[in-house]
Amino acid sequence: MSEKKKKEEIVNPVDPDKITENPDSLQYPHHVGSAIVKPEDKGRIKGNAMAAMESQTDMQLSQIYEQMQLLAEQAKKIEERKEVSEIIYAAEMRFQPLINHTYHLYKKENASHILSLIPPEQTQFSKNMSAWEHVASVKLLADHTWEIL
Repeated sequence: MSEKKKKEEIVNPVDPDKITENPDSLQYPHHVGSAIVKPEDKGRIKGNAMAAMESQTDMQLSQIYEQMQLLAEQAKKIEERKEVSEIIYAAEMRFQPLINHTYHLYKKENASHILSLIPPEQTQFSKNMSAWEHVASVKLLADHTWEIL
């Protein structure tokens, strides 16, 4: 019985609230050989994340802006081709134009337009054409719009 009493009299000096049956489930190191855990500077982490986010979004917005500019330029060129095409289709045409062939648009003395096969370098050989103003050399595209050359 005296041995039993001795066992009962032994008191653990460590607070029972700070002892665990499963030390591997603790969120902090519990012995000298544990990995070092240092508190993180959350302000620095957030600041770095914000800087990276701003850099990436600025780069993406810049790319979108460049794409918008390219689309605006393409739309402007299509609009110009449409305007030229309207003038040409309202002009006098004495032949059937073929796709991917070059023709020449002239303005006559009476302000009407005419589409011709004759380039401006050869108009001096015709007394009618020598008074005409060369407006543009054009090429018929597959979509039946005209490209100014």
